[in-house]
Amino acid sequence: MMKDGKTNRTRIIGLRLTPEEFDKIKRKWKASTCQKLSDYIRRFLFEKPIVTTYRNKTEDDAIAELSRLRTELNHIGNNFNQSVKRLHTLQNLEEFKRWFAGYEVEKRTLSNKVEEIKKHMQKLVEKWLQS
Repeated sequence: MMKDGKTNRTRIIGLRLTPEEFDKIKRKWKASTCQKLSDYIRRFLFEKPIVTTYRNKTEDDAIAELSRLRTELNHIGNNFNQSVKRLHTLQNLEEFKRWFAGYEVEKRTLSNKVEEIKKHMQKLVEKWLQS
């Protein structure tokens, strides 16, 4: 026996399934909160409760898009911070002119991404208000 009072699982059951049967089980497992397929099957066999989740495709897509935009904003923010650090080390007017040109490009990129986020958020709000 293990320290926490649970018995080690030492017995194995072999089971053959058609691809369709396996896909059906896999879909049900993925819709549950079980981390492992074996845990899902064990709960099913022993008639223990299986918690399932409901996934909203629209929300999943929105989260994926917002995650992508957040990553891009982080990259832009890092570039901006590097530009400002560079500004503090500039020694002459020519270096400053080059820095300023790069700064303007970064500022435009950031502004465009912020606008993209605003539009995406507006679409989400409109969808949520319709439901």
